[in-house]
Amino acid sequence: FSPSSSPTLLQALPFGTKLSVMYNPTKICVLKGSTVFINDSYTYPAGLEVKEEFWVKEPFDREQDTPVYCKPTKDSGTVQCYVDKQQKFSLKLINVTKEDDYYFRIKTNVIEQKWLGDPVKISVTELLVNTFLEVIEREAAILTCTTTCSLTDSPTCIWYKNGRPLSSNTNPLHLQPVSSEDAGSYMCAVGGYEHLPSPAQTLTVRYEFTMLVSLYDYLIIAKFIPLSSSVHFSVKTLVMVGQLYNISRIKDVIFISSHSLILWVLDPPKNVLVSIRPSSEIVGDSSVTLTCSSDANPPVQNYAWFKEGGTSSVGSGQTYNITISSNSSGWYYCVVQNEHGMLKSASIDADLKGETDRQLCFIFHSSVH
Repeated sequence: FSPSSSPTLLQALPFGTKLSVMYNPTKICVLKGSTVFINDSYTYPAGLEVKEEFWVKEPFDREQDTPVYCKPTKDSGTVQCYVDKQQKFSLKLINVTKEDDYYFRIKTNVIEQKWLGDPVKISVTELLVNTFLEVIEREAAILTCTTTCSLTDSPTCIWYKNGRPLSSNTNPLHLQPVSSEDAGSYMCAVGGYEHLPSPAQTLTVRYEFTMLVSLYDYLIIAKFIPLSSSVHFSVKTLVMVGQLYNISRIKDVIFISSHSLILWVLDPPKNVLVSIRPSSEIVGDSSVTLTCSSDANPPVQNYAWFKEGGTSSVGSGQTYNITISSNSSGWYYCVVQNEHGMLKSASIDADLKGETDRQLCFIFHSSVH
């Protein structure tokens, strides 16, 4: 997985008096930005004297042994190497950032007697949290701390949520069943290298609930609502009284909590009513005003007035004034429209009932005389 707090150690396999430079293992995987030690030892035949010990890496000239990567020094840079009198050597790499092959070279007092150890290949990886970005409440979420190569050691995995360590150190991390409290930003790191965590990965928990839109008292089933008041209302389908409810008619979220929300709903007109003033008996040559009202969001944009029996509009606007006569009396209705639809009102009576009564009374008195 990744290096633990102790450095990576490579042990040599001695071969008696035969000169040997070997490593076990020859491939290691380390975390980017970490420090690794390559420790080993060598043997050589009696009668020879070791003159030079140094490290090289690809690419280099095997005949000229150039360029030299590291010679034993007391330097304290990011690359340090050491050799002692017991033929033990080490290479210390600080803040490892890229892959390389490293070789240990030994040269003796006999020009032809020089040896090159097998390569030590160092692979570099970073931590990454792998998971689905969105999960549904009450289902399962699995978060895995991944690398591009198998880390040489077996370090402890450390999980963080919103910057705070979690009690679980299992990898992968199982969240089941998922709840709203599991939503947040997750990172992973390894023991000894907590300062080198993975990039943060945000887990969004979405859920289903039933809500009552108080504006029109519609029961709406909303699916996959983000658990965040900062997220604009986003659903694919709403169900209203058993029918699909077009999402384009959701204008905005007015209020949202963990279990309910109130929506500003765009709707066609409804509850269209016509009222008449004055509401007393209508007599000839008197003036009445018809008013059309409706619930709609956005508000009604067009009003049209019709008289029953006719096919053309007789007026426009929310109010319509009529001077009552034998020709204009009758039943009237209005038609309202906004960008989401139109609706017709019930008809209202604007007839000359009072004038008819006086005419009947006049005829009655005339017949008596």
